[in-house]
Amino acid sequence: MELKVKNIVSNGQLPRSSKVNELRKLQRETRGIQRAVIGRPMTIDDGIQDDLRVVEKALQQLGADTQDSGLM
Repeated sequence: MELKVKNIVSNGQLPRSSKVNELRKLQRETRGIQRAVIGRPMTIDDGIQDDLRVVEKALQQLGADTQDSGLM
């Protein structure tokens, strides 16, 4: 996940708004996985929480709100 996020943030071809949109997409996907895992009887830390932190940190660096509105 860190590499994906780094590639998005460092892509000079993408405007800030596109970077934020791509990061929000990753954030929604990661949260969806997190919700699916939480429902299991025995939750194993697959690094999902760490992935979510990486995405949220990148959003903060871009000056975007880390709370995804779910709209797109």
